[in-house]
Amino acid sequence: MRSPGRAMLIVALAVAAIVGAGLPGNGQWLHWLAKPLATLLIASIAWRAVPPAAAGYRRAVLAGMALSCIGDIALMLPMDAFVPGLVAFLLAHLCYIVAFRAGLGGGGGLIGAALLLGAFACGNVVALWPHLPADMRVPVLAYVVVLALMAILALARHWARPALPGVARAGSAWAAGGAVLFVASDCLLAWDRFGGGLPMASLLVLSTYYAAQYGIARSVGRRG
Repeated sequence: MRSPGRAMLIVALAVAAIVGAGLPGNGQWLHWLAKPLATLLIASIAWRAVPPAAAGYRRAVLAGMALSCIGDIALMLPMDAFVPGLVAFLLAHLCYIVAFRAGLGGGGGLIGAALLLGAFACGNVVALWPHLPADMRVPVLAYVVVLALMAILALARHWARPALPGVARAGSAWAAGGAVLFVASDCLLAWDRFGGGLPMASLLVLSTYYAAQYGIARSVGRRG
């Protein structure tokens, strides 16, 4: 499938997943079908990237997207499978960490990203902590640490000066944008689930989620 057609289909599936999430009863079949399909179609961007980034980078990204698809399915099951979904996405972020960590040293970019994302993560955890059930505090804290580390590495990779050898600036920009959007999406999801709910939660959470995965998938191509 050519890129414009694939992009339009991704948007259509994402919209179907968002609309389906708000349908009552059996109408949610649209959400159940479209949600994982959109993630898999986004993953195909990384799979078919020409020319591709380093083979290890692409493998790590694809593994992360496969685990994300498992997380998608867990979070939309009729029973409460939030913890299995959380674990699947935590493992996905570990895969993204492997991808973004390759070749990255220290420097001001890493320090700046750590300060920025660290402050944001800490602020959200402190604000959300009183709302978290006791048995969810450790899993959520572990997830936040891994999520923040993933985004820190993605930003540091893009901010590295001089640029990392073999890393296209367009690709690192896509990865950094995708990682930041993933933080936003998961933050919105947490506040919707534990903080009393958000208006238009499905729209906010899923739109930022699919944009995040799209950015990370686009980062696999050397030309971005």
